[in-house]
Amino acid sequence: MRMRPTLSWTPAEDLPPGTTDLEPLADVLGTGGVLVLSGAGMSTESGIPDYRGEGGSLSRHTPMTYQDFTADVQARRRYWARSHLGWRTFGRARPNAGHRAVAAFERHGLLSGVITQNVDGLHQAAGSTGAVELHGSLARVVCLSCGAFSPRHELARRLEEANAGFAPVAAAMNPDGDADLTDDQIGDFHVVPCTVCGGVLKPDVVFFGEAVPPSRVELCRRLVREAASLLVLGSSLTVMSGLRFVRQADEAGTPVLIVNRDPTRGDRHALTRIALPLGTALTTVAGRLGVPVDDETARDVTGDHR
Repeated sequence: MRMRPTLSWTPAEDLPPGTTDLEPLADVLGTGGVLVLSGAGMSTESGIPDYRGEGGSLSRHTPMTYQDFTADVQARRRYWARSHLGWRTFGRARPNAGHRAVAAFERHGLLSGVITQNVDGLHQAAGSTGAVELHGSLARVVCLSCGAFSPRHELARRLEEANAGFAPVAAAMNPDGDADLTDDQIGDFHVVPCTVCGGVLKPDVVFFGEAVPPSRVELCRRLVREAASLLVLGSSLTVMSGLRFVRQADEAGTPVLIVNRDPTRGDRHALTRIALPLGTALTTVAGRLGVPVDDETARDVTGDHR
């Protein structure tokens, strides 16, 4: 059972350099059978920050760990206050050109599947179907006592009612939907319990230090085994939860391509790393392949479309 740890990683000097040549990407997508693995960089063009890219939030923000959340009442208060404020912005995010291009490739039968490390639901909002949410979704809430699930927008309404007038100004937004607030800003924020049993509510996401469900990992492994190639989009691959699939593909002789502006921990396993913005790279290749990409019209990502 794998955990999702917080890791620091410094690119090795012997990593292969990035390129701006899109021909390898056009070749694999044109052939079909491509499995997409996306990371936080996929959503930066939608206004959701990255953890490790330029200006990434790990330099100023330590994500909530599962151990702290489950053991400490005050930690839960801090989390839900910050997350509740963050959701007002996070839940309004819209798919960008990269998400829409991935959905277009899927509609044209060029993809064998999509695995995303993101918890923002933007692949689905762009029209992708069956995307595996490796780390879960912020649009769902689960009770740690009875296991009941509920929509995030319902919890947001309850938290609004329980904390009338709560509207601090956050210093920054983070990729996990967590807004940077001081303890003074959080104050005596009131956390609401499960409506079924009164238990502790948690977003249905894999916190750092928490295990990705084994059945979900095995599903992803099967998708990698069946793919003709693996395309990594916007992930530094710093954490093992994503890197293991790149290693699996490489060991099986499955071609791996990466589109990421910065070096990644998986570069040595890849045929190439294309160092271009995702939206630009994917829409350009879509044009070359004659695959039309939808405009910016997209469904609401607050949970109603699920």
